[in-house]
Amino acid sequence: MIFPLDKQLVDQTCINFGLRNAHELGNASIRQLVGVVKDIEKATGREFVHMELGEPGLPAEMIGIEAEHKALLEGKGAKYPVITGIPEVKHWGSEFVKAFVGLDIPEDCIVPTVGSMQAAFALNMTMNQLSKEKDTVLFIDPCFPVQKQQCKVIGVRVDAFDVADFRGDKLEAELERHFRTGRIAAMLFSNPNNPSWMCLTEQELEIIGRLATKYDVLVIEDLAYLNMDFRDHRGIPYQAPYQPSVGRYTKNCVHMVSCSKMFSYAGQRAAIVAMEPELAHKCFPALAARYDNDGQFLRNFVYIILYSLSSGVAHSVQYAMAAMFEAACKGQIHFVENTREYARRAERIKEIMTRNGFHIVYDKDADGRPVGNGFFFTFGYKNWTGEQLLNKLVYYGVSAISLRPTGAQREGMRGCASAIREDQYEALDERLRKFNEDYKDVTL
Repeated sequence: MIFPLDKQLVDQTCINFGLRNAHELGNASIRQLVGVVKDIEKATGREFVHMELGEPGLPAEMIGIEAEHKALLEGKGAKYPVITGIPEVKHWGSEFVKAFVGLDIPEDCIVPTVGSMQAAFALNMTMNQLSKEKDTVLFIDPCFPVQKQQCKVIGVRVDAFDVADFRGDKLEAELERHFRTGRIAAMLFSNPNNPSWMCLTEQELEIIGRLATKYDVLVIEDLAYLNMDFRDHRGIPYQAPYQPSVGRYTKNCVHMVSCSKMFSYAGQRAAIVAMEPELAHKCFPALAARYDNDGQFLRNFVYIILYSLSSGVAHSVQYAMAAMFEAACKGQIHFVENTREYARRAERIKEIMTRNGFHIVYDKDADGRPVGNGFFFTFGYKNWTGEQLLNKLVYYGVSAISLRPTGAQREGMRGCASAIREDQYEALDERLRKFNEDYKDVTL
């Protein structure tokens, strides 16, 4: 054990990445933190336990790889893809949403995007152009911080609240408070939540849907972790229970479905936007005036906004998506059971943490059940801020991100269970035990 690491070495590495010292790591971007940690590993020869980057830790689905390979061999890489999506991805994307979410989304309302990152960027841009009076996207915090950053890049105003303080019936009054301003164009949330892994209940989704309809607010539902609340038995195609969705309570919504975590296909940037048809075919006067057309939401989203960002999703990737959606619908890929491995990893990590003086920050759901084990989890140490904890843990070869950039009102850090290997649990235990021995009597 050579931990804690040399302070001068860690500080100099941080300086090399534009930070003054390790105390500023809490303000670093996720990618910046990854770069710092990688350079420390290179300089010391000591591997970190990586929990900072939300990257799949399972192999990509071979069915997707084979379909993409076949498409490339057939020459698809030489041709521009249809920007609305190849027929196969539209058909099987529609079937996938029906099979695992229980919603009927027509094929013409399925649009492939370059990951959910592009989908969110394009949707936030579109939402901001639907009305002169509505200029704000409401986030349910904690959230994926890059989605707020996207709004900042395109000049969209952001509002937010920490949902942990407004569960169940309390959610209605809080949403009313924001919606009554008349400025909310859209709201965005993930379910399960990144980073807390809390899950919105059917009651809460009904509240969101009902008020979205009442105030004409468009809901962007991020289903990056579709059916990955492993406390409930889901994942049998065309059979309940399905993924909970706001689409059962309002037609004023779109759903982002990413292949990154479900099929471990993150590197190919593969996702779809599934639009409720009532919204997709609705015409907005503001869009008509801006683009000199009929103002239809779907056409402007695809042919104006998405076309300005790229000429479509990579042709071969669309064939991979279609093949994976089809295989899942036919029971040939059991993605829920495959990704259940993340729950097993998170359970072990959390047990090690709580045994060594740490606690789970977002620990309860609205129904009083403990937050489930899954891809992400949150943890803290005494009453330390997330930044203070990050700045100290880095010296013990453990990396995660502060909760503050996620909009969380509770202090702590977000960890990801995906990257840990079987041989690293013992190392994590040793390092956290040493950390707790060094700091259990220290007050910051």
